[in-house]
Amino acid sequence: MLTCDTGRMSEVRVTRAEARLRQIDRIKSTSRRLMAEKGAPGLSLREVAREMGVVSSALYRYFPTRDDLLTALIVDAYNDLGEFAERAALRVPREEPRRRLHAAASAIRKWAKSNPNEYALLYGSPVPATKRRSSRSNRPPESRWFSVQSSPTRGSSPTLRRTTTTSRR
Repeated sequence: MLTCDTGRMSEVRVTRAEARLRQIDRIKSTSRRLMAEKGAPGLSLREVAREMGVVSSALYRYFPTRDDLLTALIVDAYNDLGEFAERAALRVPREEPRRRLHAAASAIRKWAKSNPNEYALLYGSPVPATKRRSSRSNRPPESRWFSVQSSPTRGSSPTLRRTTTTSRR
């Protein structure tokens, strides 16, 4: 009688979707580190792949172009900045709109100082476009943000409201 012992199977099985998300996170974190060293204009998918120890063609499954990768990094930065400002504004009572706006503005400044590379990606010099454009890069990125909305009744305080904005190119 033949038996085969391949060892114990891992209790945790990673699905393809989870593995894909992990790889995308690895690509983004490696890209952020490289941008901190060389700036956004110096970022290339080939260099990201080299740093990760994979072939460059593997990254094109996740991000067809450098512009797609930069767009994903920009959307992440906007979402992070928006959440940071929103949390700060929500700590102040609704009845004090000026303090809420000040809290949000202060939070944005604090975020910018603690995340200078992401801030530069959002508000710095434009990143030169690559020559090739994919059809996916023409899609507008969606970003979570908040806006100050004034109430329809006269004399009532403005409120912060989370919105989903789509930027147009």
